[in-house]
Amino acid sequence: MILLVEDDRFILEGLTLSLRGEGFSLVTASSLKEASSIVKEKLNQIEMVLLDVTLPDGSGFDLFYEIRKKSGIPVLFLTAMDDEIHKVMALEQGADDYITKPFHIRELIARMRAVMRRYKGTESALIRIGENLIDLTKGKIYRNDQEVLLSAMEYKLLLIFVNNKNQLLTRELILDCLYDDLGEYVSDNTLTVYIKRLRDKMGSDFIETVRGVGYRVKGD
Repeated sequence: MILLVEDDRFILEGLTLSLRGEGFSLVTASSLKEASSIVKEKLNQIEMVLLDVTLPDGSGFDLFYEIRKKSGIPVLFLTAMDDEIHKVMALEQGADDYITKPFHIRELIARMRAVMRRYKGTESALIRIGENLIDLTKGKIYRNDQEVLLSAMEYKLLLIFVNNKNQLLTRELILDCLYDDLGEYVSDNTLTVYIKRLRDKMGSDFIETVRGVGYRVKGD
């Protein structure tokens, strides 16, 4: 299902007719409030969002940030603002594409399909462990819908656990992986500190300690 957010009724009706004619299933919204309500209720059913930047009750970026706290589904901005600043801002924040009005419907559909192909190739890069959502493609982590900020070392440590999910890792193996990745010596005490920091940010039960052996992160 595609979520189409557009406040111009003429454009909304035209896109709805064209996209449904191409076989897309649609749900539409013409305001930030309406779109936010749909996201809260149907996020797990939405495959892509077509999002106007300028809405009557706010900015499309607000909805974009709300979505990104919960999901990495593709978001394609539709906007009359063709200045470089807005394009760069959207793409740097993680938007999948940005198309300026007016546009040809065939171009929009081609871009939508290209984005969907890319997304299907990276869908497995979204990993949920407990209350944490890890987007490996964008290097972002969310806990209870709030973005978690990690240092470079904390993120490297997280990747080691995520890439070896459900496996018991000894401290020696973790230290070896950190050394190979960073190319610099990491002490045993430093590892202890960063494991504690990761637990503080990801949840105390995120990393399981197996006494006398090592650590493990459990996940589906």
